[in-house]
Amino acid sequence: MKTYRVGDTEIHVIKGDITEIEADAIVNAANPYLEHGGGVALAIVRKGGEVIQEESRKYVREHGPVPVGGVAVTSAGRLKARYVIHAVGPRYGEERGDEKLASAIRSSLDKAEELGLGSIALPAISTGIYGYPYRRAAEIMANVLKNYNYRSLKRVIVCLYGDEAYRTFEEVFEKILRSIA
Repeated sequence: MKTYRVGDTEIHVIKGDITEIEADAIVNAANPYLEHGGGVALAIVRKGGEVIQEESRKYVREHGPVPVGGVAVTSAGRLKARYVIHAVGPRYGEERGDEKLASAIRSSLDKAEELGLGSIALPAISTGIYGYPYRRAAEIMANVLKNYNYRSLKRVIVCLYGDEAYRTFEEVFEKILRSIA
């Protein structure tokens, strides 16, 4: 684990399973229809319970699909978190993809702040089936976290699944965030 500081907020980069993280909210890398059929999304529903999928479908029925770069919130079922923030990232190569990925990350932080939360755990959004290279996703996330105006959030956990993702994010975060650590 590596820890960085931005103002009064600690940013932890860890390797692990986001469904095991104790935080006020965990972020799910979601699709616009909030159908949690694979990757991080499926792991979250399996561990947290079908209530997360049911609430997700209700959200889409009431509000329509979540735009790329946007978020929706559900309860966290049996997870150690209180909320799941479902962030819809872009597919790699999509027009203005980097901006949309930054928006998905920023929107997740904004929603946590709106809910008055003290901690949030983020996965490597868009790096699974959406194909974003780890390095590019890490650069975008590190820059959003570095420049974000934190209020209630005091702990941000970037949770990476797998050695390659962890090594890449750790290397990029060291370059971008070390001067403020």
